[in-house]
Amino acid sequence: MDAGVSAEPPARRPTIYDVAKQAGVSHQTVAMVLRGQGKFRPETLKRVSAAIETLRYRPNTTARALATSTANRIGALVFELLEVGPSKTVQGASLRAAEAGYLLEIVSLPARGDQSAIERALGLLDRADVAGILAFAPVDRVLTETRGIRGLANPVSIPLVMELEPDPSEASTLSERGMALVVDHLTGLGHRRIAYLGGSPTWLAARRRTQAVREALARHDLEPVAELTGDWSAASGAQAVRALKPRELASITALICGNDQMALGALLALDEHGIDVPGQISVTGFDGIPESGFLRPPLTTVKVDYATHGRWLVETLLAKIGAPVPTPESPLQDTELLHRSSTAPPPQPLP
Repeated sequence: MDAGVSAEPPARRPTIYDVAKQAGVSHQTVAMVLRGQGKFRPETLKRVSAAIETLRYRPNTTARALATSTANRIGALVFELLEVGPSKTVQGASLRAAEAGYLLEIVSLPARGDQSAIERALGLLDRADVAGILAFAPVDRVLTETRGIRGLANPVSIPLVMELEPDPSEASTLSERGMALVVDHLTGLGHRRIAYLGGSPTWLAARRRTQAVREALARHDLEPVAELTGDWSAASGAQAVRALKPRELASITALICGNDQMALGALLALDEHGIDVPGQISVTGFDGIPESGFLRPPLTTVKVDYATHGRWLVETLLAKIGAPVPTPESPLQDTELLHRSSTAPPPQPLP
């Protein structure tokens, strides 16, 4: 950037005329570039793009919506799309929104998003052309601060659905249903000494999954013999199991993992310890990623239809908006256990 040119946006919201002045072109040229019309020299396109970025210009879709009396967008406030669950949930939500005639507009929160970041993100979505907002909030501070949006300086004025808001009509959650299937499977095989490897406790989803394991075990008069912590990654799963001492490993006959990636890392670490799976320790995952059936041994896991979950969230929001949609169907019915060769009856004690 040239010296003396400020990267700060103007005090008022920049207009197409500000962009044109910054780029040294006409406002008609800027409008055509934004619409993808006409042919321009690369230098012109570069100047217009740089001006848009410098001024942080956003097209005034609100004015367009007011003029046409339509709201054809659904905002999606997301934090993390690298994990399997969130990415497939958003994908399912996007497809269902499109079927209903809406465009899902994603606004990502930074990894360390604070209230000001959440407030800015909500400001981007609280517009006349946005019919409602879906908030995907896997981390406590995002959940807590977004729940408090009505107390912000500029509260949103359109319907909002939180991904983790409990549905009063549901007796259980995806985690509860899935972990109950896992625990019933392992106890049915005869396992009594079961450990759990969960995600970071800063994630509400991780804490819910941990609680679901404890409750499922309690129904069999059991409790975890050990609770390990990872961060959902394969590397963290391997690290957690590598840290176990031989006597700790000897006390475990089954290891429940909070997702398939951590199970993958756990399998590697158990192999490094010289422990046979499932001969000495059975291992289970959660999510049902396609690759889980191609591990060695193939992984017993819970298959969750996250795409259906995303569709259900959109339908729940559409019902709040008042759109003519059928009663949303729960994705719980599509949660199933895939029994593969990473689980077997526990080893018989030596005589």
